[in-house]
Amino acid sequence: SSEYRYGADASSEGVQRDLLPIIEGSIVSTKHGNVNTDHILFICSGAFHSAKPSDMMAELQGRLPVRVELKGLSQDDFYRILTEPENNMIKQQQALLSTENVSLHFTDAAVREIAKVAEEVNTSVDNIGARRLHTILERIVEDISFEAPEKSRESSQNSVTIVIDKEDVRSKIEDLLKKQDLSKYVL
Repeated sequence: SSEYRYGADASSEGVQRDLLPIIEGSIVSTKHGNVNTDHILFICSGAFHSAKPSDMMAELQGRLPVRVELKGLSQDDFYRILTEPENNMIKQQQALLSTENVSLHFTDAAVREIAKVAEEVNTSVDNIGARRLHTILERIVEDISFEAPEKSRESSQNSVTIVIDKEDVRSKIEDLLKKQDLSKYVL
């Protein structure tokens, strides 16, 4: 049986045939003028966790001979992704909820638990890298986001403060972990 995919499929032969002349060296027209690709080093990257070399045309394999598989993100990597960038995902969720007068805070233990769960799920199911954090954070704040306008209206103060701790993280994503565990047994 064939698997149906939505959207453009970069492994399709048409896309690969379009890339081939660019990688081989040609003149490409852009809105800023023509670009000669003869002396450009092409480095292709992406989430190719399910791709195999035979998915690529032989001509393209010859032009991209070096393949490197990167190691998966660790719990510490996930923690850094959640805390170090100036506009990290947690700050984005906080900013989003602040529009509803909800002040959202995560304990350090909660952030570490999110990082731990992201590593667990990526290891046991499908390693989708840092994108896993988006799924987990959405699951944690979905009820809060849904109830935020009502909580804000009911509050006698100007804003409502919600603190997410380690136990909150586990209880919100317990369902997700169970589904992930079962998915590895599906044929």
